[in-house]
Amino acid sequence: MDIILDKTRKARQQFFASNQALLRELVQAGQFPTAVFIGCSDSRVVPEQLLGARPGDFFMLRNIANLAPPYWQTEIGFASVLEFAVLELEVPHIIVCGHTDCGGIKALDENLDLSSRPALSRWLDLARPAQRAVDRFGMGEQTAERHQAIVEQNVVNQLENLRSYPFIRKRLEAGKLELHGWVFDLGRPEIRYYDGESWIA
Repeated sequence: MDIILDKTRKARQQFFASNQALLRELVQAGQFPTAVFIGCSDSRVVPEQLLGARPGDFFMLRNIANLAPPYWQTEIGFASVLEFAVLELEVPHIIVCGHTDCGGIKALDENLDLSSRPALSRWLDLARPAQRAVDRFGMGEQTAERHQAIVEQNVVNQLENLRSYPFIRKRLEAGKLELHGWVFDLGRPEIRYYDGESWIA
């Protein structure tokens, strides 16, 4: 017996009963998602429930600290998702969604041991510029305000990284793609968006 499958049997039955016709349609017609959602792997972030999404609405890409490596530093798994979504599915939107109380962002201050967590340490180096940018403005203490500022700056940085992909830049210039920066505040709760200059609730 698979314990997880056994515990979730009722939920699966309800899901299949509620979405049977939609799932059949998606198999026959294919998928046409509204957006790529780049979010954190944190178990408290539940994009489909937050956005009231149905199967087929969002193309999901989740990792620690919702990072988007720049084109010259990208990894094949990450880049292949973007290529498929942007070039094959022609999604019109890409969302980068960070969140408060992010363990990945908090780990930047913990000086992770490269020998015991080599992959995590290298991965989080992609978020280090956000930490440095915030600390340049004198927010050196580990406060909730500093954490939120790093989370927000990290989202802005990942949007810039996405612009470094030639195929993304081409579709942006053609007006066929839009980038969105969001932060999900776990404590309030609310989602703020970045308008290019400031964060708006």
